[in-house]
Amino acid sequence: MATILVVDDELGIRALLSEILTDEGHTIELAENAGQARAVRERMRPDLVLLDIWMPDVDGVTLLKEWGSSGQLTMPVIMMSGHGTIDTAVEATKFGAIAFLEKPITLQKLLRAVEQALVKTAPRPVAPPPGLPSYAVRPELPLHAHSAVMSHGGHSVAPAIAPVQALASEQLFELDRPLREARDAFEKSYFEFHLAKENGSMTRVAEKTGLERTHLYRKLKQLGVDLSRNKRNSQI
Repeated sequence: MATILVVDDELGIRALLSEILTDEGHTIELAENAGQARAVRERMRPDLVLLDIWMPDVDGVTLLKEWGSSGQLTMPVIMMSGHGTIDTAVEATKFGAIAFLEKPITLQKLLRAVEQALVKTAPRPVAPPPGLPSYAVRPELPLHAHSAVMSHGGHSVAPAIAPVQALASEQLFELDRPLREARDAFEKSYFEFHLAKENGSMTRVAEKTGLERTHLYRKLKQLGVDLSRNKRNSQI
């Protein structure tokens, strides 16, 4: 899942958001002011920031502007406020925020905003390693199948492989990339393998991977796993 930085000067709100998002499988970092937020952002490079607008030293919009002007706004930011106005929300959006949550924040709105923010920053598909032709690496083929890809009449031809075999546990991953992208690429292949093996049954995949069904579904959407190809043979 994602690493999320929660920035709020109220201890109760930090604790509540941390508990909810941790239950969702995310890793949570906490900051009570702009100074701590800067330090955590530099150290952890979070995937998402939940940023309170009204803070005692530097307000959230000012910190947002600072990150934007210095090229550090490389992650989605969701603004939060209990005293916000439409003008405040518009201003925050203008400076790079992707969403605005008004306190008190409902569980449904929080989870929806977080899910949408993370989906928008989903990693790109795995690219072929340098030096190999584009057809030589197929994410759906196991490593031993790549050696069987041949050229016939100018076209690449692969032997017929059963769906489960085509998603064998041996996969080729590009390791020379940021950790989060490499981790997400692995997780996507992992879930695609189990979906194919279980004929699209979300219940059996949830049992196999140890995830609750709702959590599993959100995870698959975040990773960009195509569920439509398994719907025809899926079981509840």
